[in-house]
Amino acid sequence: MAKKNSNNNNIGGGGSIPVKCSFCGKEPSYTDIMVPSPLGEAYICSDCVDQIEGLLKEYLNEGHPQKSSHKKSGKENHAPAGKLPTPKEICDFLDQYVIGQDDAKKYLSVAVYNHYKRLAQTRDEVDIEKSNIIMVGPTGTGKTLLAKTIARQLDVPFAIVDATVLTEAGYVGEDIESLLVRLLQAADYDVEKAERGIVFIDEIDKIARKGDNPSITRDVSGEGVQQGLLKLLEGSVVNVPPNGGRKHPEQKMIAVDTKNILFICGGAFDGIERKIAHRLNTHVVGFTGHAVRAKVDSDNYLKYIAPQDLKSFGLIPEIIGRLPVLVHLDPLDRDALLKVLTEPKNAIIRQYEKLFAMDGVKLVFEPETLGFIVDKAIEYKLGARGLRTIVETIMIDPMFETPSAKVKELTITREYAEEKIKKAYIG
Repeated sequence: MAKKNSNNNNIGGGGSIPVKCSFCGKEPSYTDIMVPSPLGEAYICSDCVDQIEGLLKEYLNEGHPQKSSHKKSGKENHAPAGKLPTPKEICDFLDQYVIGQDDAKKYLSVAVYNHYKRLAQTRDEVDIEKSNIIMVGPTGTGKTLLAKTIARQLDVPFAIVDATVLTEAGYVGEDIESLLVRLLQAADYDVEKAERGIVFIDEIDKIARKGDNPSITRDVSGEGVQQGLLKLLEGSVVNVPPNGGRKHPEQKMIAVDTKNILFICGGAFDGIERKIAHRLNTHVVGFTGHAVRAKVDSDNYLKYIAPQDLKSFGLIPEIIGRLPVLVHLDPLDRDALLKVLTEPKNAIIRQYEKLFAMDGVKLVFEPETLGFIVDKAIEYKLGARGLRTIVETIMIDPMFETPSAKVKELTITREYAEEKIKKAYIG
């Protein structure tokens, strides 16, 4: 082994063989250690050893034992469609975490399955286009939870971004490209992995323009953002600043191709029911109008939502066309809210039971107490999120007192829950 020495560039008998790295050609004076080969007159420097170690770690972390090159070829190395869960399996997995919303689960399962079949497609005459998704539903019905759960099952890079912080290029706020920074971070800056991920754009309804007609004035956080999203949703190579923030001339950019990224958009679209009702009523004029109106479920207008309703709300036609899968989520009724409270793997009641169990206390909710919590959530019209608000209000005193008290079991009665809600001046 030759150590760094500026006065010794030869090794062996008579000093006739020059010592230099067989990989990069460096001499011992430019490196720390020179390692000789036991089989011949070859050497490798410590710098090349470090580079090889990094390549080996990257290779092993990717988990591709058959992969011999990191370069992209004409046929991309995606998982074959046979290893992907079927739409039925995806839906069954969603059932463990999300209560109800059967139509939304079916649409999402099929869309995600087709998306990853498309990634496994080899070059062919038929080019399968991707189908981005837009979910419309009241607050607290599970839009974000559905997207999170699907990403967890498929084990792909997943990022949740908020559309409310986006502004048109050149204005204070975040650039459109910043949507992909979170996805790159989720993929540990592996661009190839990120280009197969899922981006959930929440609060998409907050970037709607103020009316159905094009804006006369500049709408930097509404229509301008929608126009900036067009190429991102459809598929194009986008230069992404790796650390987020505003672009600088000297900042190094990462090129990301969004062609294979699945975009799922979600929004409450508060007030869109009035536009749906107006559209439905325009088709029931005449003697048969009353019979047609009787068939319309006035308690859930969202089930009749159509692309023209999104246009009336303020989304531009171009962005609606790039979100071809339109899914509605139903408001949660009393039975569904009761199941949300107790049945899913991450149910609210189970979370509190776990918190008390960590202190050695068995927590019990009486059935009448659960019914009272659900009734209050319906009264406040906050969906599943309202359940946690009410339970937290009821449990704040027990969570404060129980860790200090020597109690082995705690039962929450309806009378106790009513007293706490009344004391908190809710309602």
